[in-house]
Amino acid sequence: MTSHHLTSGLPDPQTEAAFYEGVPLKRFIAWVVDAIVITLFSLIAVPFTAFTAIFYFPFMMLFVGFIYRWGTIASRSSTWGMRLMAIEFRNDDGHRFDSGEAALHTLGYTVAWAVFPLQLVSMVMMCVTERGQGLIDTIMHTTAINKPA
Repeated sequence: MTSHHLTSGLPDPQTEAAFYEGVPLKRFIAWVVDAIVITLFSLIAVPFTAFTAIFYFPFMMLFVGFIYRWGTIASRSSTWGMRLMAIEFRNDDGHRFDSGEAALHTLGYTVAWAVFPLQLVSMVMMCVTERGQGLIDTIMHTTAINKPA
């Protein structure tokens, strides 16, 4: 255990394991829900581009996804999919994300998807680290936890 973890405001995975139980699977299910929502929002937006978005649809989805993730995480520290699964992000102090943290986390997530091997590393890390942290979570000293009662 490092000194960072001794001073962290995040729940201790040894003594408060319930905060981390099932979170990697819940994050995956939340991701599927969010991907569906982002796809639907993107499809709805296509006619408003005079259908030109058909030619750059993946980039539009990236933009819509960034705005969706940043907005939802900034407002309640979780996306709609995460809320459905009753999980949320917490920073190193144990607090919910503010808008800046939400933007940085979303930027890291977006970069990881753009450089896909980084996303693969992140997924493996979520399954093997004691707090279930992905790559950007580890860099930012954040994690996703089961929402406290």
